[in-house]
Amino acid sequence: MSFRQNVEDSRGALERLISHIPGYHGYKEKENRRAADKLLRDLLFSELDEQRRRLAELQRQMLDSGGLLLIDDVDRAVTKVQKLADTVRTASYGYAGLFDAVKVKEDELDALYAFDENMLSALADIKVAIDELAAAIETSGDMKAAIANVVAAAEAANARWRERANVITGAA
Repeated sequence: MSFRQNVEDSRGALERLISHIPGYHGYKEKENRRAADKLLRDLLFSELDEQRRRLAELQRQMLDSGGLLLIDDVDRAVTKVQKLADTVRTASYGYAGLFDAVKVKEDELDALYAFDENMLSALADIKVAIDELAAAIETSGDMKAAIANVVAAAEAANARWRERANVITGAA
């Protein structure tokens, strides 16, 4: 699914006509890239929030079944997923306005979008780890190891997200 294509396809006849005004086309393309990236980040946030809710429910299940000793470990995982969700939700759009000192070029916006799109794989890693925790709870398996996998997946995703600023600044 390409949010960028969805944004482009949603343009009306007036917008297509206005796009022929000199200088407007490039400005509008940047706006469309920014809108597509925002849609993608909204999806990431929504999915992360869903995984946080799943973890909280698993934590409740553990508490109900006498797993009190591991509740703090699960809470640590919940906190890490929540931190990532909040960071994604409040991330900059990756676009500098008309009068801002720093101008962001189209290729940088494309790189930012690609980075955010690649974050979907980190989200998938978190989801798989939570699935494994749910299975461990259901089968009375090794919950401590499963919780550690959730925490590790969330920490890796948080570390990857911190690299996002480098996409714009070009830092390695």
